[in-house]
Amino acid sequence: MALVDLPEVSTPLPWHAPVWEQLSSQVAAEQLPHALLFAGEHGCGVSRLALALARMLLCASPTGTFNCGECQACMLSARGSHGDFNWLEPEEKSRFIKVGQIREAVQFATLTSSFGPRKVIVVSPADNMSLSAYNSLLKTLEEPADDTYWLLVCGRMLGVPATIRSRCRHWQLARPNGSAALEWLDVITGERSTSEKLFRLANGRPLDAQQLFVEGRADAMVGRRELLNAVIAGQIEVTEASPLWEQHGPDVFLDDLIESLQSLVGSLPLTLLKSRSGRAAFGILEEMQRLRRAVSAGSNPGKQLLIETTLLKIRRELGGLGHGDIMSWPSGDASP
Repeated sequence: MALVDLPEVSTPLPWHAPVWEQLSSQVAAEQLPHALLFAGEHGCGVSRLALALARMLLCASPTGTFNCGECQACMLSARGSHGDFNWLEPEEKSRFIKVGQIREAVQFATLTSSFGPRKVIVVSPADNMSLSAYNSLLKTLEEPADDTYWLLVCGRMLGVPATIRSRCRHWQLARPNGSAALEWLDVITGERSTSEKLFRLANGRPLDAQQLFVEGRADAMVGRRELLNAVIAGQIEVTEASPLWEQHGPDVFLDDLIESLQSLVGSLPLTLLKSRSGRAAFGILEEMQRLRRAVSAGSNPGKQLLIETTLLKIRRELGGLGHGDIMSWPSGDASP
């Protein structure tokens, strides 16, 4: 997350309001734990929640709900130059937070605060760290420095070792409901039909939907999803479709495929879900999700071979679902 040119006041997203009410109450009562672990899907604003909490903890005169936006601490944190605020994320071209970064943060936690009574360290994503990095973090969580808060953000709670989880207060954040997310997207897109299309394309992740809108990538994504459907339905050959992903990494192909498989599984009637092909769809979805996690962790499979072999396998395994079922998968135009 870019910690420069932030708004004067950082607020959580609307669907995190119940969690935020509890957090702000604990801050006001000086009962906030010194280590918190926030888990939630990418694209749903978990890092935004951590940022709002961090800036409120650093603020000299919080309003009772958010940081004030006017004190020196707020001005410094808005520019990314607050000396008591440390945000850890993977360095450029890396997918992992390295042990050296954690050791520096642990050292930072031992220093006397420069601008106010508290120091805050955010670690995001906390489920993408090496074992040695976790071990370096563990001791400081066992014996936290006074007035120092560790906010850990992750996509999967179980992706963080149990030894780390046991020393944090857990917050499992659910995916936002459609009405709250669509109201928020309407302000960005200006119309409900566009919001619905983007929300569906992003598989219920509002910040991903926002990014699709800002970058103008929605139509290209719809085209790739429709092409996937056509390949699986036998309308075109795998070799005709694979060039569409040549300019993208394997992560984009896997994301498109996972979203299409999730839409398929969600739309199948019970009789087809219990069939051999229905069970195969579940199995392939799980396999693709494991592979996607491996890619996020640094694996680099051969893209062309991955695309062609995967699509051939899906056509072979899911052929029993029938042409009509496959071509009825949502491609982004339907409302959620």
